[in-house]
Amino acid sequence: MATVTYDHATRLYPGTERPAVDQLNLHIEDGEFLVLVGPSGCGKSTSLRMLAGLEDVNDGRIFIGDRDVTDVQPKDRDIAMVFQNYALYPHMTVADNMGFALKISGTPKAEIRQRVEEAAKILDLTPYLDRKPKALSGGQRQRVAMGRAIVRQPQVFLMDEPLSNLDAKLRVQTRTQIASLQRRLGVTTVYVTHDQTEALTMGDRIAVLKDGLLQQVGTPREMYDTPANVFVAGFIGSPAMNIGTFDVKDGQIEIGPASLPLARETAAALTEADNNKVTLGFRPESLELSSEGAPNAFPVEVNIVEELGSDAFIYGTLRGPAAQADPSLIHSEAGDNEIIVRVNPKNVPMKGERVYVGIRPGQEHLFSAASGERLPS
Repeated sequence: MATVTYDHATRLYPGTERPAVDQLNLHIEDGEFLVLVGPSGCGKSTSLRMLAGLEDVNDGRIFIGDRDVTDVQPKDRDIAMVFQNYALYPHMTVADNMGFALKISGTPKAEIRQRVEEAAKILDLTPYLDRKPKALSGGQRQRVAMGRAIVRQPQVFLMDEPLSNLDAKLRVQTRTQIASLQRRLGVTTVYVTHDQTEALTMGDRIAVLKDGLLQQVGTPREMYDTPANVFVAGFIGSPAMNIGTFDVKDGQIEIGPASLPLARETAAALTEADNNKVTLGFRPESLELSSEGAPNAFPVEVNIVEELGSDAFIYGTLRGPAAQADPSLIHSEAGDNEIIVRVNPKNVPMKGERVYVGIRPGQEHLFSAASGERLPS
């Protein structure tokens, strides 16, 4: 077991001007499950491959424990990887696939068999040890790939989107198994995914990347409750946060006909570059149905209602003169001028109906309109 440290680690691919990973500073504790998350092309897989030794580090250093592994060969780093592609040998049995790396390294046969059987027991693969990969389901093949990593008994597990090839139900089941297994084994794990739901449900901490730059590191609760900037706010959470930029007048944020008081600390943090505007974020569950004319209520026309049994979500259009003048005033994952509202599933508005909603006190998120950084509140 060991810590992992990225010390200003940078990867610049030949022929490009912008680094794929730019000055990454990140410390991962011994036994921690850290998830690297972000959109496609953000540098998360490159960061993992730098740690594995599969990508060069152009600047900075990488440590496993107290050992500088920046220029160490991958085979000498004492890591084990699990990929999106299971990469199993089709002509070998499950047992042979799991023990192959040990066989290559000259480990005695008796020890290989012992380690394979121990890993198979942990992963519920004991009945399948004599089968070939073609006789297994996708989830079983992924567990074999996990077993191959476990028998190595490495200092660090590296996982690169290992659940992407599984169907939705199996993905939920397998991510629970992986998280439980990691806690049982206590091995430092770096897990890459583009799925923020996986990140929130699996990681001890999450590191969000965008364009090669680290945006924020924190626990799932910290990322959800106090996103550091507009990007993290819009990326973490499902459905995503509603985000819009509004005028500030007389200490109030004007949201169409509604107004929201701006705290003194927030107003003091605004700069000339903000031009008397503030970026406001609010999650679907932070909204509540209100009545027309209430000070904090603004109109939303219902377009779609998603009823999920225990939950229901309205996807609606912001109405009013301000929204008509600027259709991009507010946006969500549903699009410009679209708002997502979580409502009581037993009292759902009809499609086409106009409802009035307000933000619950203290559940708004405020960001600089100029920089996108979180403002004090």
